[in-house]
Amino acid sequence: MYLPKHFEETRVEVLHRLIRDEPLATLVTLGPDGLNANHLPLDLDPEPDPFGTIRGHVARGNRMWQDTSPDVEALAVFQGSQRYITPSWYPTKQETGKVTPTWNYVVVHAYGKPRFRDDPAWLRDHVERLTNRHESARALPWRVTDAPEDYVAALLRGIVGFEIRVTRLVGKWKVSQNRSRAERQGVGMGLREGDDTESAAMADLVDPE
Repeated sequence: MYLPKHFEETRVEVLHRLIRDEPLATLVTLGPDGLNANHLPLDLDPEPDPFGTIRGHVARGNRMWQDTSPDVEALAVFQGSQRYITPSWYPTKQETGKVTPTWNYVVVHAYGKPRFRDDPAWLRDHVERLTNRHESARALPWRVTDAPEDYVAALLRGIVGFEIRVTRLVGKWKVSQNRSRAERQGVGMGLREGDDTESAAMADLVDPE
């Protein structure tokens, strides 16, 4: 990933926060037919230091768990806020016209070698952790134990788990840091005119004051 220093985010706690907030990752692996991309919700464990471990699962029928090259790092891409930025928001447009459109975005890349897990106890614990996390905000959270035990056992036989000890964690926050203060304010004002949470989130990143 092209990463100018002014867009680089290195704070592990910030990178981990995005992974937790946006857990649906694009997991890219290498197999005998080339690169393979799967879109999977991943769970983050902050241990071990410094970058932690990400865990997930795939359907047993997904050949990723059989075809992935064990000695090649996988790449999990976590996408945060993103928005098109029009040059009309820059004061420079009125002054010189020397501006162009761009796209702001926030992204984390996590690298590591996947280790596949086919142990029923591991899978049960993983699925319960993943479910409990995403149900926690509900008034009446659904639990794995709400389903019949034989039904759950059959479903667990249909998946294969994996964990990736993260060896590299790269963050890119492209949020107009290369623009002047006046232009960042203009972008923030323009984004806040949008009636959606994604634009508001990007506005707070570009111009938090």
